Amino acid sequence: MDQDGALPVQVPSAVRAALLAPLVDHHCRGVRRDELDRARFETLITAAGTPAPPGTTHFDTPLGTAIRRWCAPVLGLDPHAPPAVYLARRAELGPAEANGRLLRAAGVVAFLVDGGPDGGRDGELLTAAEMGRLGGAAADEVVRLEPIEEDLAKEGPTAVGYPRALAERLADRASRAVALKSVAACRHGLDLDPARPGRGTVIAAAGRRLARPGEPLTDPVLLRHLLWTAVDVARERGLPLQVHTGYADPHADLTRSDPALLTGFLRALRPTGVPAILLHCHPFHRQAAYLAGVLPHVYVDVGLGPARAATGSAAILGELLELAPYHKLMFSSGCHGAAETSHLGALCFRRGLARVLAARLGEGEWSTADAARVAHMLGSGNARRVYRL
Repeated sequence: MDQDGALPVQVPSAVRAALLAPLVDHHCRGVRRDELDRARFETLITAAGTPAPPGTTHFDTPLGTAIRRWCAPVLGLDPHAPPAVYLARRAELGPAEANGRLLRAAGVVAFLVDGGPDGGRDGELLTAAEMGRLGGAAADEVVRLEPIEEDLAKEGPTAVGYPRALAERLADRASRAVALKSVAACRHGLDLDPARPGRGTVIAAAGRRLARPGEPLTDPVLLRHLLWTAVDVARERGLPLQVHTGYADPHADLTRSDPALLTGFLRALRPTGVPAILLHCHPFHRQAAYLAGVLPHVYVDVGLGPARAATGSAAILGELLELAPYHKLMFSSGCHGAAETSHLGALCFRRGLARVLAARLGEGEWSTADAARVAHMLGSGNARRVYRL
């Protein structure tokens, strides 16, 4: 990891060592393998995924400023390099070298990689194995549920055979995964009936679904069925279930991505023993922290929040630590598309957490041993335990 300016405050050596220890990035996506021109690069560093308005640039954001400050030295430039200089250097190095430098600078020991909307088949993004190889880390697959159902629907099973075929397909994919993940928040919203739908209801919904097999899965009955089928598979395989919450998808209705809407489902899930991990959560991280505090099987991260907020990362992490048990919190970068988001996800997490821990140490609320232990738990220990790494 690039140590230059990694921590913004002085902390005891044991705490510093814990903060700079290798991280487990328990949720990320692949990064682009091709060379990126400025227009394409800028769409990758904004949650909107669209070009900046005329006369403006996405470099004029907290993330864009952080790229120029913290990623430029990794690529051999002075801090605060202008955008044009930064992108020229990136092109000079080539995508493999630039990606490798940035991924290695994150100081990650294991990447758990979500294949994305198409299951990682489009070839534009690095696979889990490639992420690990370039980043000098172990790598495992997180299986996204919705693409599996959409592939199955295109194959044309009968409505009656749909439930069994889906269960078999999920079980097969889960055999090679460390977790299952749902993006129901982006397809419908988290305001789903928490109960497992009956077989007749599922077959009727499948009949309607199979009449339009090429469309994304948005039917609330089938999304519920997919979730509960995944729960069955996860329980059998000993896997956790990740659920996307909060912002990230510009097409999703943010008001329907609040993790509090999952309360009924999470309570119904508890008897199964399947861990539920609420991803991203921001700006609803306080609700997520509350759920982690009252439900023993619920875990939380703030994903891409620290990198997007950059210098504001300490405020987000501090609010999370106000409510959530420390053994329920994990690090993820939320990396996607640009390798810069991997490096900055890790760096802003470390810097933000350093500020939070320093404040508690300064107030005499925590001992040095407490702060070091919490840093280890959040950075890697909790993820190792929940994912059985």
